[in-house]
Amino acid sequence: MIPRPLQTRTTDVSALLDRGPWTTYQKLLTALSALAVLFDGFDIQILAFAIPSLMRDWHVARSAFGPVLAVGLAGMVIGGPLAGYMGDRAGRRPALIASVALFGLATIGTALIHGLTGLIFLRFVTGLGAGGALPNASALAAEFAPLRRRPTAVKLTIVCVPLGGMLGGVIAARVLPAFGWRALYAIGGLTPLLFATVLWLALPESPRFLARRPDLWGKLTVLLTRMGHAVPSGTGFEDLAEKSGDHRISVRTLFNPTLARDTTGLWIAFFSCLGSIYLVFGWLPSMLSAQGLDVGTASFGLAVYNFGGVLGVLFLTALLTIMGSRGPMSIGALATAASALALLFIPAGSEAGVSWLIAGLALNGFLANAIQCALYALAAHVYPTSVRSSGVAWAAAIGRVGALISSWYGAAIIQRGASAYWWVIAIAMVFTFVGLVLVRNHLPGGAGSKPRRASAR
Repeated sequence: MIPRPLQTRTTDVSALLDRGPWTTYQKLLTALSALAVLFDGFDIQILAFAIPSLMRDWHVARSAFGPVLAVGLAGMVIGGPLAGYMGDRAGRRPALIASVALFGLATIGTALIHGLTGLIFLRFVTGLGAGGALPNASALAAEFAPLRRRPTAVKLTIVCVPLGGMLGGVIAARVLPAFGWRALYAIGGLTPLLFATVLWLALPESPRFLARRPDLWGKLTVLLTRMGHAVPSGTGFEDLAEKSGDHRISVRTLFNPTLARDTTGLWIAFFSCLGSIYLVFGWLPSMLSAQGLDVGTASFGLAVYNFGGVLGVLFLTALLTIMGSRGPMSIGALATAASALALLFIPAGSEAGVSWLIAGLALNGFLANAIQCALYALAAHVYPTSVRSSGVAWAAAIGRVGALISSWYGAAIIQRGASAYWWVIAIAMVFTFVGLVLVRNHLPGGAGSKPRRASAR
């Protein structure tokens, strides 16, 4: 056992952070976490933009890329819990940096391959890194922020998933015609690799994680001072909000009597919502092309879907701060299902019809991405510090399973027509609603999110 250093007083870190301001330095740390997720979002959708070029260069059918999309998500399913476990045991910071570096290296490697075998292998490795980045980035964002700002911090981090996809579309539109898909992958890999270096130099460990390690209390004192808290040298720390928690990090912990119902609801919601969204991320351009739209318009449809998602996340972030998560998220899930079914009644055979279709995609992206991103904020709220990374990671992994299934069968769904495509998405969002109703510990709104008094003795 590591001996505790000599101390004259003990401070409750959770209360100290929850009552304090959201300082400029803390916002900077949130921005660093968010940028890691931005690269994650870019990587999630980069293959969808590159597939037409790969088909032409390698002379393979579009259906051959279904397994490639699926194996990348399989990597995320494994990488999420693995990096979540690493984050809870070794720290969120090293787990996040390792994840970003891993998917950066694998993406650079993809620029050098010459066939589907290499693409499948590197897509799996990329998935391992991408799956591990999101839970640790969201956990860091949650633990750097005061309680009343936690939903905002996490959601502003997760909004970078659709923002990264939108940025990927802009970059792909310029890079692919001029330099080809290899240059796109080189850019997509080099930038996160360089950013991993920035994280190593500038990103500190979570203060709540440091509070659990007496040998790191010196670093915690320095960090809290930078956050604007006057903490005397030699101060001891505790986290009263987590003191009674179960510190065994396992799936069984997530299903203890306190967390079982919330975990069940979250897993249902994640599975259904991410399955719906990744059916769009991976196959929307193909579905629109099957409806007779040209490649440019089909790609623009996915970019607009992501743009709507960015606006939706920002809107729901403000709404959740005021109203809490139960009502807005539950109603939003049903509204997403309704907007998917409404797309069935829009004819795409005319210029006006295409315009209405693009507007409908923006609305569906607005709603669906807002719900997806809010799920991560909800999961970060549900789980205590001792299992937060693991809890978020497992929920995300279950969501990736849903995404994997929808990616694998996306081509078959498209063959049945646009009606089957949008019905599958609508039904998935109804199940998301069911999962959200099951969750008891929703984010509070208004006065319910007021912080507690600090405890120091």
